[in-house]
Amino acid sequence: MSFNLRQLPMDKNARIDRITAQGELGRRIRDMGLVPGMDVKVIGKAPLRDPVALRIGGSTISLRNSEADYVQVEAI
Repeated sequence: MSFNLRQLPMDKNARIDRITAQGELGRRIRDMGLVPGMDVKVIGKAPLRDPVALRIGGSTISLRNSEADYVQVEAI
């Protein structure tokens, strides 16, 4: 069962299932390394819960919740 990345709890591992964003936003999300099959983990959230810090591969990236809504993940 997949859900969007915003719903992933802190310190839980997940695998990216699909990116639902189209156009420029979809390209930008994929350019950050968020592609289907990659493992991802939420490692931090700002005080107002936006943005979130993600660990993907050996990198840490930041993603707005409005962008995270387009990333579908499955818990592993």
